[in-house]
Amino acid sequence: MTAPLEGLRVLDVSTLFAGPIAATFLGDFGADVIKVEHPAKPDAARGHGPSKDGVNLWWKTLGRNKRTVTIDLGTEDGAELLLRLAADADVLIENFRPGTLERWGLGPEALHRANPRLVVARVTAFGQTGPYSSRPGFGSLAEAMSGFAALTGQPDGPPTLPPFGLADGIAALATAYAVLVALRSADRDDRGQVIDLAIIEPILMLLGGQITAYDQLGTLQPRSGNRSVNNAPRNVYRTGEGDWVAVSTSSQSIAERVMRLVGRGDLVDEPWFASGHTRAGHADELDAAVAAWIEARPTGEVIAAFEDAQAAVAPVYDVRGVLADPQYRAIGTVQTVDDDELGPVKMQNVLFRLSETPGAIRWTGRPHGRDTDEVLAEAGVTREQLELLRRKGVV
Repeated sequence: MTAPLEGLRVLDVSTLFAGPIAATFLGDFGADVIKVEHPAKPDAARGHGPSKDGVNLWWKTLGRNKRTVTIDLGTEDGAELLLRLAADADVLIENFRPGTLERWGLGPEALHRANPRLVVARVTAFGQTGPYSSRPGFGSLAEAMSGFAALTGQPDGPPTLPPFGLADGIAALATAYAVLVALRSADRDDRGQVIDLAIIEPILMLLGGQITAYDQLGTLQPRSGNRSVNNAPRNVYRTGEGDWVAVSTSSQSIAERVMRLVGRGDLVDEPWFASGHTRAGHADELDAAVAAWIEARPTGEVIAAFEDAQAAVAPVYDVRGVLADPQYRAIGTVQTVDDDELGPVKMQNVLFRLSETPGAIRWTGRPHGRDTDEVLAEAGVTREQLELLRRKGVV
């Protein structure tokens, strides 16, 4: 069975998260992803998170389905090697500060001279132009600048950043999507192009209609904790066993079922109950009713009762709950993959299921530079040349 992106070659010269995760998404569906790192300074992501016996664990997921190569792009020889690789590639993903590739002689013009069909994805915090373009930046700044942090947290508490790379992950999805769009255009026009993706933008798109609401009404959405300004009841509630469950009533019919289930069907007939927005104005009353009912019952009974009533509920899990949950097991969300250094390793599976050409985890993240000799040999570098480059510190 041929993977959908088999035959596509991607050069991943980005570091940390947004760019590398986008390359991982492409590799999961068959692309030949070549991860290019500095010989002496590996991707800093290899040092993030916990390790076991000196082996970084996050890298096993982030670096999966990638061949790893070391090249010092800041040298003349290194730049020449990358141009040789680019000549046979379809996509290059980079996230250096604007101007860095140009300084090395590897800007889009040079890359397109080597390969006019190459899609060059440039993933930076603020984009390639504008007053902030030269600033260093990470996903946390995007979570702050987009308005996400201002909306997150309790009403009387500070703005809150997520404890993981949310903006980077969203930008990675957007980058993978942009790459596929650009490749479709290249198939039609026989010409590559440059993708300018600013991490501050994709997360902003997902925050809903706040810009339009401010433009038209002058309104600002406040922090509301686990509540929503668009519907109620919507919160997390503690069960009689001390567990937490989440309840959402985004649709009117679900809201009605929840309130009848908890014994407050009388509220369904109130005029304000007729829409999510007006229900949100009565969140205190609705939350109190739902919380009291849930707190009086054990977790299993709560989940079963909501399921029988066709009302939306979910347990609040940590990773232990994810691994034990029968739904995640049934759809194969977590896979066990053999790793040369660690043995069997569990990790998240590919993002979605295709009926005819599914993706797969072919291998886990490899050690720094593992495939340098193989990849450069494919580009025509002889063994003697490779030994010279290694002595010079280029690879």
